[in-house]
Amino acid sequence: MPQQIVNLVKLCVGCDSVEQLAAWQEMRGAGVPEWQPRHVTRMWPKREAELVAGGSLYWVIKGVILARQQVIRLDEVVGEDGIRRCGIVMARDIVRTHPAPRRAFQGWRYLAPGDAPPDLPAQRQGDDALPPELSGKLAEIGIL
Repeated sequence: MPQQIVNLVKLCVGCDSVEQLAAWQEMRGAGVPEWQPRHVTRMWPKREAELVAGGSLYWVIKGVILARQQVIRLDEVVGEDGIRRCGIVMARDIVRTHPAPRRAFQGWRYLAPGDAPPDLPAQRQGDDALPPELSGKLAEIGIL
């Protein structure tokens, strides 16, 4: 039986666009050839095997899911305070998705593959993004 897959959805706090997320990640990895983007979170996903079997982290920007990054692995990260945290290591590629409105929440949530917004077609990955608020409103009424 094939391994089940699960995704995570996470608020992209401090970013106003997919471009800003990409720029921030590129800045963090500047000059490090083998660097992979990583998001550190307090809780360790109990469904780790399902997540690393092909799942993605879907980014909510300004109340709308706009992009995803495939999860490669989970690393243990121990802070200066001695607390164990989870480092979600992702692929460098940021894949734009069809906009999907999402209410605010804390931390991350599981997202079943059937509930995840589809990727934008390859020819639209480089499109200029609509403002997140407009994308959210258009998605709410079924236009995007």
